[in-house]
Amino acid sequence: MKTLEEKLAYTFQDPTLLENALTHSSRANESRGKLLSNERLEFLGDSILGMVVADHLYRNHPDLPEGDLTRTRAALVCEESLVEVAQELNLGEYLRLGKGENSGGGRERPSIQADAVEAVLAAIYLDGGIGSARKFIQKFILSREVAGLTKPRDHKTALQELVQRESGQVLQYRLVGEEGPDHNKRFFVEVTLNGAALGSGSGRSKKEAEQMAAAAAIETLSK
Repeated sequence: MKTLEEKLAYTFQDPTLLENALTHSSRANESRGKLLSNERLEFLGDSILGMVVADHLYRNHPDLPEGDLTRTRAALVCEESLVEVAQELNLGEYLRLGKGENSGGGRERPSIQADAVEAVLAAIYLDGGIGSARKFIQKFILSREVAGLTKPRDHKTALQELVQRESGQVLQYRLVGEEGPDHNKRFFVEVTLNGAALGSGSGRSKKEAEQMAAAAAIETLSK
């Protein structure tokens, strides 16, 4: 954990908060009540992240209209953005997963990585206050604003342009599942090309899940 704290540039007064943030529900379920999952922390972290990013954009971009502010915030806090943060921290290495989730590739699963980032943020907030949480967000989220994250990446359009190089290509997006309570719903989408599965993705909205599926499809076609 010391190595992770160095990457986070934050030292916990209460290390159990960080341990909780890294504990997936699959591991908590296996512990039979001895461990708490990071789901509650993820819920709190999601709210803190949205508020801090919104506050930053409002104060630093006085000329942006509401629609642009909304799109910029969405680009910065989306699952894809959080997964990049997780990869920068190598967070998957530190996750505490159940045996089945671990053997099934859970450490690389985008939804698990994104949720863990939000849970770690909440743990920092509870341990060190909003100032420490803001520093984390500034370092790992807002510092990447200039790297093009202010504009949502349109993978669907990119995929459409890619497949249209050949005539008669038909792309379809299909909602294959959803999970979680209404305030924290996650959607799962599959994209097919001429009826054959090409990629899948998940997100906090159907549109975000479609974008993630399109990104996976582009990666498939690029191999």
